[in-house]
Amino acid sequence: MYGYVYVYEYGAWFGLRHAMSCLDATRRPQTIAALEAETFDIAIIGGGITGAGVAREASLRGLRVALLEAEDFAAGTSSRSSKLIHGGLRYLAMGDVALVRETALERKVLHRMAPHLVQRRWMVLPVRSRAGLLKFRTAITTYEKLGAVESEDLHRNWDAGDLAREEPALDREAFPYACAYREYLTDDARLVIANLRAAAAAGAICLSYAPVTAIGADGGAAARAVEARCVFSGQELRVRARCVVNAAGPWVEAVRRLAEPQAPSMLHLSKGVHIALPTERLPVRNLVLLAAPDGRSLFAIPRGEVTYIGTTDTSYDGGARVWPEIAGDDVRYLLEPLPRYFPGAALGESDVVARWAGLRPLVAHPGKAAQDLSRKDEITVGAGGVVTVAGGKLTGYRPMAVRILESAAPLLGRPLPPRPRHEPPLPGGDIAGDGGRTSLPSDAAERLLGLYGSDAAAIIDGDGGTPVAATLLRRGEIDWAVRREGAMRAEDVLQRRTRIALYQPRWHDALVEPVVERMAQLLDWSAGRCDEEVRRAR
Repeated sequence: MYGYVYVYEYGAWFGLRHAMSCLDATRRPQTIAALEAETFDIAIIGGGITGAGVAREASLRGLRVALLEAEDFAAGTSSRSSKLIHGGLRYLAMGDVALVRETALERKVLHRMAPHLVQRRWMVLPVRSRAGLLKFRTAITTYEKLGAVESEDLHRNWDAGDLAREEPALDREAFPYACAYREYLTDDARLVIANLRAAAAAGAICLSYAPVTAIGADGGAAARAVEARCVFSGQELRVRARCVVNAAGPWVEAVRRLAEPQAPSMLHLSKGVHIALPTERLPVRNLVLLAAPDGRSLFAIPRGEVTYIGTTDTSYDGGARVWPEIAGDDVRYLLEPLPRYFPGAALGESDVVARWAGLRPLVAHPGKAAQDLSRKDEITVGAGGVVTVAGGKLTGYRPMAVRILESAAPLLGRPLPPRPRHEPPLPGGDIAGDGGRTSLPSDAAERLLGLYGSDAAAIIDGDGGTPVAATLLRRGEIDWAVRREGAMRAEDVLQRRTRIALYQPRWHDALVEPVVERMAQLLDWSAGRCDEEVRRAR
């Protein structure tokens, strides 16, 4: 299956195969060697949800896949979303019925694949009058029909008495009614990691912190050559593949121009900002829809020790950046609706305990503002044989991956293999049995199961269940993040693997040094590297 048994002596070959079977950061040299050892069917540039989805889809079909990511996996847009798996009622109002139907149906599929990462929640739409309730019920009924929602999950109409019980912090004098309908809450970064782990288990080779520097022909052969550089060692590597998929998100234009220097612009970058507030200051129980002054819908979402509010949707002309800046106006915009909906919550900028911003790589349409642009994906095949994808929604990543592969098929030199007959669960998703049970206290167990599903028990095996710095973080989570999920930096662990920085921000500073200390043991860091990791994480 892997193609190395005739080339390497057994020991070296076994090391390469192990590096491919999971995202093991301790075996980075072997991973790089494996990337250079063969010609792949597909080389994917970009380790966000789009690239991860394509890697999983292609690997499950038996294609040989390489994936390169310039930063950490999910470091960009794919860890900065509102973390919802939803069809989007507002896209229905924009006329994108096909997009809404596809993504509304996908919710149930993703829930079956990863019930720990895609969880059903009530989305509460506060309403001022019975007439308003009737109006929204009509739209939601259409939405539910498009998504083939089961009877037990159909919307519910709440009056003031229901709201007193279900969402007591809401102002029931201003909003005496509400329509509650089903949506799904996810963890975007962990969904990316789960897809990459599934791809690696099926034979894909994935490498983070390896920015691509060139794309060209491989000595006149049918294959393309993708050149990259290891951020940590400076080592140059060359990956050969019959087809290149550019799934670099906000960076797709820069990557595209490595193969086509004169390629026209195709993106409209939009910035989405979220802020997090202590849950005790904003005790929301469900997902709540809020109306901003400009008519946009915002979400208030409880998670861990915070309730986060988002998102903005403004055009961004600062170019593709991993950490786009967050202005005071962005924060004030998100805070503005809160006193109108939750009169008991006197909240200001000083109450914000965490914030994040991401860039949406929308397909440009001259004359349209960011919030009016469609979230449909657009796939192009350039003269250099590079398949580029822009746009798209988190919820629809699976069908988008199928479309990308269909576009890439003519470049493979052979028919596209069929899809598996049954959709296998994502890693951690087989939680129907006892695999996820732990002996930990309920709050620690709930957190672990929500992050890792059926892998939770393996993570805390032995001394892995030892608390770190008197928090709910377990030592085994650091080891798992490095050995199974490819974490190369302390911020990877704190931001995107354990999610401490977003959902339990009060623990963050206390955990930086213990996380660095353990990662130094696993990855053989020098004292200087440890100092750098502490600085970066903080």
